[in-house]
Amino acid sequence: MTITLKNKETLIFEDFIFKCCIGKNGTTKNKYEGDKKTPKGTYYLGNLYYRKDRNPKPITNLKCIPITKKIGWCNDINNKKKYNKLIKVNKKIRHENIHRKDYKYDYVLPIKYNSIKTKLGKGSAIFIHLTKNYKPTDGCIALQKKDFLILIKLINKKTKIKIC
Repeated sequence: MTITLKNKETLIFEDFIFKCCIGKNGTTKNKYEGDKKTPKGTYYLGNLYYRKDRNPKPITNLKCIPITKKIGWCNDINNKKKYNKLIKVNKKIRHENIHRKDYKYDYVLPIKYNSIKTKLGKGSAIFIHLTKNYKPTDGCIALQKKDFLILIKLINKKTKIKIC
């Protein structure tokens, strides 16, 4: 079971075709922090994080974790131990804020890019998250909420994503 990013605006899973958006600067095999590109390759997906204060727990086979103000995703290229990992928010560590004021991370699904043998500066915080207007992202893949909720009903922890 593999989700396929066919092009910069099409995500396919089995018989489902979803409109999406990706990184502002397209896709790349040579990703680095801040390049606004979506990394090419095939990756597993992480746990699903969701804003419990805004949405009910979604129907999915994925493990669901409520988002709190205390969690972030480390994008600090000087922190070898925590880079590209979920962290407890700490002012001394640069991080992506998961508990956002906008809706984009009301549901967020990490793509396990650069997460096994993590290399500093090769990119972090690559997610599938929400969009309303399909504006290009900083490297993530974004779907409308209704499509995101359909996708997470269909997939499980063994599902991979192939970014072409």
